[in-house]
Amino acid sequence: MPTTVKSVFSRPKPWTAVAPHLVDVATGRKPADLVVRNGRWVNVHSGEIIPGTDIAIAEGRFAFCGPDASHAIGAGTKVVDAGGRYLVPGLCDGHMHVESGMVTVTEFVRAVVPHGTTSMFIDPHEIANVLGLEGVRLMHDEALAMPINVHVQMPSCVPSAPGLENAGAVLTADDVAEAMTWENIVGLGEVMNFPGVTANDPLMVAEIAATVKAGKTVGGHYASRDLGLAFHGYVAGGPEDDHEGTAMEDAIARVRQGMKAMLRLGSAWYDVASQIKAVTEQGLDPRNFILCTDDSHSGTLVQEGHMDRVVRHAIAQGLSPIIAIQMATINTAQHFRLERELGSIAPGRLADFLVVSDLAALTIDEVYGRGVRLAKAGRLEADVPPYDYPAAVKKTVKLGKTISAEDFDIGAPEGANEARVRVIGVIENQAPTRALEADLGVEDGLVVMDRENDVCQIALVERHRGTGGVTNGFVSGFGYVKDCALASTVAHDSHHMIVVGTNKRDMALAANRLGEVGGGVVLFSQGKEIALVEMPIAGLMSDERAEVVAEKAAKLTAAMRDMGCSLNNAYMQHSLLALVVIPELRISDVGIIDVTRFEKVDLFVKE
Repeated sequence: MPTTVKSVFSRPKPWTAVAPHLVDVATGRKPADLVVRNGRWVNVHSGEIIPGTDIAIAEGRFAFCGPDASHAIGAGTKVVDAGGRYLVPGLCDGHMHVESGMVTVTEFVRAVVPHGTTSMFIDPHEIANVLGLEGVRLMHDEALAMPINVHVQMPSCVPSAPGLENAGAVLTADDVAEAMTWENIVGLGEVMNFPGVTANDPLMVAEIAATVKAGKTVGGHYASRDLGLAFHGYVAGGPEDDHEGTAMEDAIARVRQGMKAMLRLGSAWYDVASQIKAVTEQGLDPRNFILCTDDSHSGTLVQEGHMDRVVRHAIAQGLSPIIAIQMATINTAQHFRLERELGSIAPGRLADFLVVSDLAALTIDEVYGRGVRLAKAGRLEADVPPYDYPAAVKKTVKLGKTISAEDFDIGAPEGANEARVRVIGVIENQAPTRALEADLGVEDGLVVMDRENDVCQIALVERHRGTGGVTNGFVSGFGYVKDCALASTVAHDSHHMIVVGTNKRDMALAANRLGEVGGGVVLFSQGKEIALVEMPIAGLMSDERAEVVAEKAAKLTAAMRDMGCSLNNAYMQHSLLALVVIPELRISDVGIIDVTRFEKVDLFVKE
């Protein structure tokens, strides 16, 4: 079982424990802790906006919502005048990975609370791929210490594609069954091994069964474009939602089969506009759509926002504000079987709400969590202290040797003057890649990259067991025009080290630098370190404040742009190049992977 969590924030008492007190407050027999008067109640249950509403709060929960709460005001009651502003439920992120923010759960919460996020459903499969069940437990415990609701889904696929990659750990069906007994586990994380589900793989069958037996939600991840029998088999296997759709047809297919379509707007994934047409143009029931972010890095969180950014974007695509808010509140809560706890302003629910002056623009003036004001005017008021991680989790980058430029040599087929190779093609603002081919020159028996045609080199460096292994390949789409290399130990999902560069010496320097600092992301150019974001916690997260990390990330982005890369959030694209569960072409410690066929392929294309 997880260790006992110490927190400066009190855990909310169960509704059953405080229901009699809520009844007394609602009926005027006892005073409320807080009464907010004269608000416009955004009621996500009825789809109405109800003016002249008061809300009374006790024990961190709503006790009364109605036209006059004067009966609940006593000598010790704090009274706040909303001044006719909107009272909106706190926003929920239905699917996300904290590690993608480059920061800890604590720092993620500090960054997003001023943007109105009061509930998050996190899948810590990144840290699980490095540290296994211990890593999940660490984030589970940290989540319990937060002033908002951070619910955890137990990672389902570690490694994500057995046989096609080797992660730093392996999770079993017994691990999943154990985690289902933990206090804060709300379901099974995205089931990425969709071929395994379709083929009735025993591990996938057992994990899903354990989750259903526990009465919890099975998260989905169907990244294939095939909506035929494979898709139908996947749905029949149990996953209840999916965030991998990129087109309107994807959303329609999922909802028709009883799944929830999760539409994501992260730092680099822009999948809301295309899929929301299923509602705005085709008229599908919006109750079956959920908004989420999936992956947001620290720069996006600090500078642009979180779920508020997603809701505004959805409104801009033609949704009414209240429907967009439903997709980020009550729809999410219902999906995770937590409707009686969160997702709305209604009696008994946790008192998580926003005071909003402009609903269409979602201008958030104040943020309350469990009846306590946490942020005002975009500034965090709550003191959320750092959370200590054990020293052992900061020693996970094990290269086994000093990486040299020669480790990135790619020998050409014997006697060849030119070589036709497979190339991973980056698609801006989307997770999938293209399987491209290129004819490259050969010098001194080695294949050379083609910077003029935007073909540079990619390598995956094994970093969990110190084998010294390096897998080499080619990638296109970053547009680098200078001698440079970017290395990252964030390499979804197995999280080895990805190095992309136009110069092998810089590639070696970048790889070794990350070995020295315990992980992160670094850019070298012409032998010099240009930008570095240290992420020593499992090689995935920084132990610094979110604002500091965002500043370093901004310097990294500017440096990549100076190298010629104009991609939106190119670092996020870089970090997904080893994700062997999303088509079409990827790289792993096993080799070059064709994800459309789920098999290893040769780097060289045979005539």
